Amino acid sequence: MTSRRLIVADDLRRQITTGCFGPGDRLPSESTLADRYKVSTATLRSALAALQGEGLVEKIHGKGNFVRRPLRKVTYVGGWGTLDPRTAADVNLRVTVRTTATQARGHLTTLLRVADGSPLTELLHLSYEGDSPHSLARIYVPRDPRSATVPGVRSSRAWAEASFSVPNPPPAEVRETVSARLPTPDEVSTLRINKTLAVLAITRVATDSAGRVLQAALIVFPGERVDAVFTTHHETDERQAYR
Repeated sequence: MTSRRLIVADDLRRQITTGCFGPGDRLPSESTLADRYKVSTATLRSALAALQGEGLVEKIHGKGNFVRRPLRKVTYVGGWGTLDPRTAADVNLRVTVRTTATQARGHLTTLLRVADGSPLTELLHLSYEGDSPHSLARIYVPRDPRSATVPGVRSSRAWAEASFSVPNPPPAEVRETVSARLPTPDEVSTLRINKTLAVLAITRVATDSAGRVLQAALIVFPGERVDAVFTTHHETDERQAYR
């Protein structure tokens, strides 16, 4: 016998795929839907969770459940930590930035090669496609405790806006660690994704010629919203090439 949860999910899925509810539409309240299908609120939420996992529905805290607009992918270009300008422009991302003065604790001390308690600037960089979150980046920059600004840039916001661009001057080395994992509770809430949806997590560390860390970024994309491309360039001795 088919469970009530599957029956509810199947009917809502049919209404979404046939256009009864269009992209961006708010679904009836959970209590209304539970009454309509004659199921408990727990069963109704389980059905909605299944649709969230399929990318059909997103739940916005305090507002309700909405038919999710199809989100297009961007291309993350490895090596410099940039977004391909063509795909980023196609998606037309909107970015919000929050700047906070903080201190290095735990894994940040190792990542940034600084002492525990060293002053940092944290830049919380959240991109949106329309009203839907697209990616999350936490960018950490060591700062001189005597200065309120990030070294080498006019403002923290300017640094954040350039966080997916090649720094000027460029770092001597950029090291990126890429992994696929399940999202943290904070990422589930911030990106409005299902806890069972894998994310692409990129840890990017840029250093100067002396080995000093200029910037460390913890970047998270829902796996369905990004392609990561890494290209290896081999330098050739021009004198040998033309022999």
